[in-house]
Amino acid sequence: MFFRLNFTKGLSMVRKKTNEIEKPINAFSEEDLMLEDSANQTEVKMAKHKPTLREEIEQAITDVPDFPKKGILFKDITTFLHNGKLFNEYIQMLAHRYQAYKVEYVIGIEARGFMIASALAFALNAGFVPIRKKGKLPGKVLSQSYSLEYGKDSMEIKEDAFSGLKGVNVILVDDLIATGGTACAALKLISKLEAKCIELCCLVNLLEFAENKERKEIESKTHVFSLIDVETT
Repeated sequence: MFFRLNFTKGLSMVRKKTNEIEKPINAFSEEDLMLEDSANQTEVKMAKHKPTLREEIEQAITDVPDFPKKGILFKDITTFLHNGKLFNEYIQMLAHRYQAYKVEYVIGIEARGFMIASALAFALNAGFVPIRKKGKLPGKVLSQSYSLEYGKDSMEIKEDAFSGLKGVNVILVDDLIATGGTACAALKLISKLEAKCIELCCLVNLLEFAENKERKEIESKTHVFSLIDVETT
């Protein structure tokens, strides 16, 4: 099994005539992007970003075959994180992407999601909230189970994660999305605390799992943004 990288450029989203938060648009086009409005065709200007950033980050990520078990090609993002300049450019791109959305909290999924989410929270002057595996958080928590290949597991968030506030704007972050089980559970926890998830932000998206039930459920609740889309061939 091997992977082919497919980079999609120039993604735009359509505004809905509802009270929902408008979804962010991809800030990676070399041209200014359009956010189409069916009512008045409003233009939204986006700053230009380094056009080679995707390729540079993809090259910095290491493929580790047969880890953590045989048949799995593991995407090791730590080799990307070792490059301080490249990591900073990625965080600054994300900060620009979300700067207009008054993000109050950035939520990271254990464990590699913490690395990106905490840096993004700092860049946005927002709070950082961890979602952890069962039994890792002190105090009162909310729990949500999700399915594994064999059996089930749970994710937890602190009840006071948003200081008792309702309707806060949050970004959910993980390093990679595959089947979508943990991200789907995380979204349910966010919903229990009555927060608004603007977007699920992932560095890598494994498209072979795009038709999974959990992935479809995620897409029904929020937009998914990934920098690197990986297809199997």
